[in-house]
Amino acid sequence: MSEMNGTSTTNTATSATGTTSATSNVLTMQGVTKVYESGPNRVQALNGIDLSVERGTLVSIMGSSGCGKTTLLNVAGCLDTPTSGTVVLDGIDLSKVPRGDLPGIRARKIGFIFQTFNLMPMLTVLENVELPMERGTIPKKDRRKTAMQLLEQVGLAERVNHHPNQLSSGEQQRVAIARALANNPSLILADEPTGNLDSKTGLAIVKILRGLSADSGVTILLVTHDRSMGSLGDRMLFLKDGKLLKEEKKGTLAPERGEKPRCPSCAKEIAADFVVCPYCGTRIS
Repeated sequence: MSEMNGTSTTNTATSATGTTSATSNVLTMQGVTKVYESGPNRVQALNGIDLSVERGTLVSIMGSSGCGKTTLLNVAGCLDTPTSGTVVLDGIDLSKVPRGDLPGIRARKIGFIFQTFNLMPMLTVLENVELPMERGTIPKKDRRKTAMQLLEQVGLAERVNHHPNQLSSGEQQRVAIARALANNPSLILADEPTGNLDSKTGLAIVKILRGLSADSGVTILLVTHDRSMGSLGDRMLFLKDGKLLKEEKKGTLAPERGEKPRCPSCAKEIAADFVVCPYCGTRIS
């Protein structure tokens, strides 16, 4: 099967519980559909999704509300199962996994970043980041040290003993990013992570994600309706009515009608004939 969304996984494992086989893709979806039925009503949320996400990349999924973005993340993140098609996560064919085993795979393999942060208000920043490790493989004696290192990575080393209500929205989302990294997951799923932030703070959050992918090899699938945020990914895919329609590579982004072109790195508006961004120096290909 030819895929418009990347090269196919090589040597994909078919075992539900075996060790991960050598593969260039952390996530592969082939022919994935999701249909919700309630009495005579039938809603096709996903319609024949073919998607591959290579290890160490940041892939953005663009689309308006109701296009299927969250359903796609739910299926990728073992929160829901497809009506048809196959999903392979880090070498594990999820169709061969008993439904009762999906939460364990989700805890080990997936990190989530939500639009609404979902931090525990009674816990400190440090305790929030430690919390997912209780279901992971990190020994108890190492959890605090790991949480501290992650908070340093997102620039919150001085806020570890604060509670969420003592932080700004941007700081809370940085805590959520550190928490998502807690168990060293194979894949980070970010569901509108800038939706509750102003544009400047949102851009800073996406740049943190961009840096984690580029510098640390973290694999991220991000969904957003904001083109300036989505353009910071290695790839940007467009979802409409449950179908992936097209892909734009970083640095080749065409503006929406009435918009000026934007730099693919810093997302600032630039003239159409610029070959180098005057703000950050990125070469526009």
